[in-house]
Amino acid sequence: MSNKQPLKARKVSFSWEGTPLHWVPGDPFTTHTINVLHLLLPAGERWFVHVYKQVLPLIRDERLREDVIGFIGQEAMHSQAHDEVLPHLRELGLDPTPYTAQVDWFFEKLLGDRTLPPGRARKWWLLERVAIIAAIEHYTAFLGNWVLNAGELDRRGADPTMLDLLRWHGAEEVEHRSVAFDLFLHVDGSYRRRARTWATAFAALMFLWQRGARFFMANDPTLVDRRASFKDFYAAGRRGTLPATGDMLRSIPRYLSRAYHPSQEGSTEQAVAYLASSPAALAAEKRAE
Repeated sequence: MSNKQPLKARKVSFSWEGTPLHWVPGDPFTTHTINVLHLLLPAGERWFVHVYKQVLPLIRDERLREDVIGFIGQEAMHSQAHDEVLPHLRELGLDPTPYTAQVDWFFEKLLGDRTLPPGRARKWWLLERVAIIAAIEHYTAFLGNWVLNAGELDRRGADPTMLDLLRWHGAEEVEHRSVAFDLFLHVDGSYRRRARTWATAFAALMFLWQRGARFFMANDPTLVDRRASFKDFYAAGRRGTLPATGDMLRSIPRYLSRAYHPSQEGSTEQAVAYLASSPAALAAEKRAE
């Protein structure tokens, strides 16, 4: 199942001068939990692009190859857009470098190219990483769908530039949500590998995310109570300012179902409609004319 519209990278840019440190007013925990995206995604999406460039020669379906090339373009743009938030955070007194160094190590060393002999071992490690990306993309599509519908953030007066970045990115994740899984099915498709790599991806995301939220809370120069706990996350999910814990848990059996396909998650129409109205995407289109 491929996307009907060809995937294209939208060359967006955002201006951060007016965005406060706590861009969800009065809610540093929600702000910093979502801010972890700016630290995780640039390294993760650079890694996606690196792995996919290696897998391109294995693709025998022309339509899928076009989708993968479009996916690579979109992911590279996401990485750049989130990277550009980091200097702004430093100006506000929050230097993310110690944490980003750990994330870089995770993707570049732990999940990077290994000096394996050509042949079976090297191909096994490539397919393993293609499957890990499919599992991660299940969660990026889940989060993209969530942020497109997170009206509580608007009601609480969240910064419009940050919301546009998150929703532009989320909409593109929903738009290309089937590509990583279709690629995995095309080059391998083993159910055992899908289940095994889901466990790896889920454990890694949970570990890195809670570490990132704790790092931000502990290093926020404006806070006295600097803790981040699962209880806070659960409460924010109940309020609607973060994804609900129950929704996240219910997404696990969906991915592990043998009948799973990402097209069942989220709405392409909603994603495309947001991209047609996103201030950053509209400005990018105007510049491209």
